[in-house]
Amino acid sequence: MMRRILLARLAVADLLHDRKVSLFMMATLVAVIAPLLLLFGLKQGVVEQLRSDLVRSPDALEVRMLGSGDFDDAWVAAAQARADVAFAVGMTRVLNLRGDLLADSRRFAENIELIPTADGDPLRAEEQAAALPSADAVAQTLPALFLSSALAMRLQAAPGDTLTLGAQRRLDGVLERGQWQVRVADVLPAHGMDRLAALAPLPLLVELERFRDGYRVERSGLTTGRAADDDEPVRYARVRLYASDADRISSLARWLQEQHIDTRSQQAQADSVRQISTVLGWVFGVIAVAALLGCIASLAGAFLSNIERKRRNLAVLGLLGSTQGELAWLMQVQALCLSSAAYACSLLIYGLGSLVFDAVLGGGPATGRFVCELAGWQMAVGYVLTLLLAGSVSWAGTRRAVRIDPAESLREVG
Repeated sequence: MMRRILLARLAVADLLHDRKVSLFMMATLVAVIAPLLLLFGLKQGVVEQLRSDLVRSPDALEVRMLGSGDFDDAWVAAAQARADVAFAVGMTRVLNLRGDLLADSRRFAENIELIPTADGDPLRAEEQAAALPSADAVAQTLPALFLSSALAMRLQAAPGDTLTLGAQRRLDGVLERGQWQVRVADVLPAHGMDRLAALAPLPLLVELERFRDGYRVERSGLTTGRAADDDEPVRYARVRLYASDADRISSLARWLQEQHIDTRSQQAQADSVRQISTVLGWVFGVIAVAALLGCIASLAGAFLSNIERKRRNLAVLGLLGSTQGELAWLMQVQALCLSSAAYACSLLIYGLGSLVFDAVLGGGPATGRFVCELAGWQMAVGYVLTLLLAGSVSWAGTRRAVRIDPAESLREVG
């Protein structure tokens, strides 16, 4: 062990002594490794950015029903149980998904869109994942609404504020207006919804529909209308459905089409991202293979020439009692040191190059968009592959050199 430590120190000292040659060999390796890192960084960044944009889009995974149907809670529960469904909630008739929100006489919004919501809604951010009140709790407390940023700005409303939700109906020729007190649970992110809309708990929307259908709804503030049958099951005209991921949009749409339900989704966009990923994979793969072959040739040329140049030194060490394994160890240490230093310089060049790419093509860290990006584990894998490749080439060259008799090597060099 002590001899190997001594030989390792000798290998490092030899590299420092021949620093000009060492720098030349490092530059040869950096010229191949740095472009490879930038190449893979571009592929990774571009493809992941496309996928990220697709997933982050609130409507990307939605499979929207066209027209109206007749669905019950059992159908919704069956949809929720499917592996390709991430979220499902019933929707009342389209005409009943409208209402007026009033903060005061000067802050109001008419005919806004009301969207049914529940726990796990993709339109709500993770920090907004607090459970909505259940049907029983809604009857006792104020329903919780999630306002779009545009609507919150119009009403100048903030989380915790109390608003009035209004709806009109014509009953026996008389125009009536019901009012519900609601509270603002939170404001949706600007990128999540850019129109005047609010996410509302389904029980509240069912009350709105029954109110407009002429039933008596106590929380509307009116006592007119016929009594509703509480045992009558709720029926939905449509269902809000979101696929669990982009690859399962097609299976969910196919399941709906088998039930003769027309749908609309962004499957074409998901397929486009998948095709772009495949094409880029082939393009970058071919370029990477060519660059990898160049890297192997560069490593072989650099290390084999270094070994040939040091045959006299290796012969002297052999005459002094060093075994073939110890000589191979010395050259391996030099190869690993040169490769490590070259990879470190390549990472530095990659970092500078990625900053340029991100600033020019992607907007940079300020916008959270990265065109050129490698994960830490990918850099680690690249480093390990570089060491393995360098070690293999160095071992093959050293094995050939140490097999020659030391005296013969001295005669050839002399």
